[in-house]
Amino acid sequence: MCSLVFILLVLYTFCDSAFLPICHLPRLWLTRPCNGLSKSPSLGVNSATCPQWIALHPTKHRGLSEDLDVSYSSEDFKQRAIQALGDAVRVPTESYDDNGPVGEDSRWDTFAELHRVLEASFPRIYESLNVTKVNTYGLIFHWQGSTSAKPYILAAHQDVVPVEAQTVEEWKHDPYSGYYDGTWIWGRGTCDDKSDLIRQLLAIDSLLQQGFSPARTLILSYGFDEESKGIEGAGHLARYLEETYGRDSFALLLDEGSLYTDMGGTVFATPSISEKGYLDVEITLSTLGGHSSVPPSHTSIGLLSRFIAVVEDNPHQASLSRSGTPFATTQCLAAHHPMYPEDLRKLARKAVTDDAALKVLQERLLASDPLYKAMLGTTQAVDLIEGGVKVNALPERASAVVNHRIAEHSSVGELQQHMIELLTPLAIKYDLALVAFGSNVTCGGAGQVVLSDFLGTALEPSPVTPTEYGPWAILQGSIKAAFESSPARNNSKVVVIPSLSIDTQFYWNLTKHIFRFSPSFDTDRFNGEHTINEGKSFRADSLNEGVRFYTKFILNVDESDLP
Repeated sequence: MCSLVFILLVLYTFCDSAFLPICHLPRLWLTRPCNGLSKSPSLGVNSATCPQWIALHPTKHRGLSEDLDVSYSSEDFKQRAIQALGDAVRVPTESYDDNGPVGEDSRWDTFAELHRVLEASFPRIYESLNVTKVNTYGLIFHWQGSTSAKPYILAAHQDVVPVEAQTVEEWKHDPYSGYYDGTWIWGRGTCDDKSDLIRQLLAIDSLLQQGFSPARTLILSYGFDEESKGIEGAGHLARYLEETYGRDSFALLLDEGSLYTDMGGTVFATPSISEKGYLDVEITLSTLGGHSSVPPSHTSIGLLSRFIAVVEDNPHQASLSRSGTPFATTQCLAAHHPMYPEDLRKLARKAVTDDAALKVLQERLLASDPLYKAMLGTTQAVDLIEGGVKVNALPERASAVVNHRIAEHSSVGELQQHMIELLTPLAIKYDLALVAFGSNVTCGGAGQVVLSDFLGTALEPSPVTPTEYGPWAILQGSIKAAFESSPARNNSKVVVIPSLSIDTQFYWNLTKHIFRFSPSFDTDRFNGEHTINEGKSFRADSLNEGVRFYTKFILNVDESDLP
């Protein structure tokens, strides 16, 4: 799910603590019908703090949906799904951080084989939909609708994290075997993200087989370097879509993301609706060199250590604001988590209007688990350092890189200004010229300190997807319909709550309604993702259940009154 540049931002999504932050809910909901749906789902319980809409089943295509539900429960369909995912996994579509451009780096060529596999597995889709290849290996499937309603996008990615050669023997089965042992499909990409791609194609192929023709145009967008930079894949795809359809021209976008998780007997689905920002700040100290037998009071390494210490001694302050994600998270968990501490539950309700209670709540949450510190503000971590070339030579240059995940309420500019204000006094103290993000801040004769955007990866926090009646209600209702009607779930219920995630920045211009959700349980993954023995479980027909969700979502969006 994440590249090496964006390292596991979703640290707080699936944790054992009874009151860790996993969601983001708005404080205001539209409780009246509006132009989002052609049918009006009813609010469930706890609508004041964490409202739940009832399951949304297709109405116009009710018979089609029910017939496909039966089909998806069959052993024949399960075996077909296993075969399709296994075939895709057997193609090692690895993407590397040092990949060159398409056409110059032969390591991209393996994606051509995956395209051949997909066409062989889904000939009906290739015959019925318009298929466009963007930058050679990016895939766009265009399923034309009969109306002028805004199209929508389902996204996934074709690439996987490389398998380290020295770990191959530690896998129970070959990492690209696609082997099914009766419970698990084995192989890199089964979790991230070929399972989503295959389940989307299976749903569309099943709808085509039944003669379904959409009213609303559907676009499938499949990148091929999400696990590295995203520039060659999603970057080109997003630019193509914006040039073809226009800015803000899509009703919504659904990409891979958060999962189902069972917390204390209550199942939560956690679609992500926003992303923290990102900035790696490189601090570079330059001083005169010379022989170490005649050293100055502070070498560049010594000076750098002082700058690092000042950064670490001044972490960003956590803040629990009623308008922010963490506050909404707390309200949602307090409303629905069965193991949420009762005193915190009462405190959370009181904090909605009581400032003193809000302050106490912030203190309690920060004391309960360090993950709340990450949720309530910008994080910083000194992750890289280098300096010196020889033991008897004074280092002329030393540098460190501080990784930041920028809070939803902050910005790249605010963070840069914080660094400047924090380090300027130190530069003056040691007579160093400070150059910060391209601007001269101070003068000095003893050397220079430069603050810069390491590798140019600065990213503002994402726009927050509205969680009002329209697209969000359709997504929530579709999740509930697929989950609660599943034969495997025995009519169990699911609570749908928004969360934070990453990975969609290239698509931000296309729609205000971006959701990140993968219809799987966290326990459906044998050993997680990006690791040894990455596997996708088929317990409770999990692959089939994902197809069930995508089918209901497609039909519900198609029947909706969204613009």
